[in-house]
Amino acid sequence: MNRSPGHRRLTAAALTALAVTVTATACSSGSGSTGTKGAGTGTYTIWDPYPQFDKTSAWARLLDQCGTKAGVKVKRTGFDTSDLGNKTLLAAQQGNSPDVLIVDNPVVSTLAEAGVLTTTDENKLDTSKADPNLLAAGQSGGKTYGTPIGANTLALYYNKDVLKKAGVDIASVRDWSTLTAALAKVTKAGKKGITFSAIGTEEGSFQFLPWFWGAGAKLTALDSAQGVSALTLWKDWLKNGYAPNSVLNNTQTTSWQEFASGDYAFSENGTWQLANAKKTGFDYGVLPIPGPDGGNAPAPTGGEFVTIPVQKDTARYATSQQLATCLTSTANLYTTDTTLSYVAPTGEVQDKQVAASAELKPWVAAVRSAKGRTSDDLGTKYPKISEQLWKAVQSALSGSTSPKDALTSAQAAAR
Repeated sequence: MNRSPGHRRLTAAALTALAVTVTATACSSGSGSTGTKGAGTGTYTIWDPYPQFDKTSAWARLLDQCGTKAGVKVKRTGFDTSDLGNKTLLAAQQGNSPDVLIVDNPVVSTLAEAGVLTTTDENKLDTSKADPNLLAAGQSGGKTYGTPIGANTLALYYNKDVLKKAGVDIASVRDWSTLTAALAKVTKAGKKGITFSAIGTEEGSFQFLPWFWGAGAKLTALDSAQGVSALTLWKDWLKNGYAPNSVLNNTQTTSWQEFASGDYAFSENGTWQLANAKKTGFDYGVLPIPGPDGGNAPAPTGGEFVTIPVQKDTARYATSQQLATCLTSTANLYTTDTTLSYVAPTGEVQDKQVAASAELKPWVAAVRSAKGRTSDDLGTKYPKISEQLWKAVQSALSGSTSPKDALTSAQAAAR
């Protein structure tokens, strides 16, 4: 029996998946309190993962402006990212969902499978301008459940002075072999090669995925020859001293701190470190992560989606759609994504960002090649697969087992 958008059952599988899903992108911490929706009073609630922005911020003012444009009052609450998904599920169970929900992109498919979100067919949200590779993170079962508000991803920061002293021309770094050759030169010159995060959490999977996907591997077949080649690359870097053993415990933050010391040639890290990069005191550049034979590897996307949760009163969707459209309009995205240190999800605004700041050019290139972690219709399967992947990375890099055996075990467990 088909249910209307206002009467969906929360599935046990999705609830379980959300409980173990964590994000790897850089998000500020904080807390918020839930807001009660004033149905029929002209008040619409918006929940977001930006508690760092108070009522006087440009973000809060934009929400108020969008509310005024729609003829309603906006009641906004900012939650810590790690809390937002669970609070959303609880609100849905209580029949008190926010009207508009801005949520980390890997959580979208989980909430969708739980029956919490409306589809764009139902809420009439236009997604035609969003880049398809970014939009895919919000799709499940052939349906779309929101639109991206912005994206961040991973690339390689490099220290120009370290490379110059080692005799490395960054233009020569085009693929895995030339990158490895550059690392060899740097370490021979007495400096350190590359730092990244291989910690046994989602951050470790997040940082390994560009190499895994770049090799042509798929998350549904962790033990493929392509996946083994990617893990072997990292393993060999540690064995040869091109990467430090500290990567086993590095978060993306501690990995960045290593790079900021000035001793490393490369650091795999994200858009969110741009402000910190300017504070390092040395000249740096950014290079999209290369594939094994050249080109840009697909790095995982971070960033949020604007979604419209299920309501008992389906008449509310029209106004919610106006609010969501306002937040993701071409006119507003540039300011919003600059504030959030995100690359915009549309080509038009990306071009505007690059025109205003040339340093964003490699990041736009990386985002255009990026891929959602839950893409390929993985949905609630992703958290379990990711956990086995990071365990395999830890096992291989620590020397407990070979890359092939580690990924074979991971694939068996992921089933």
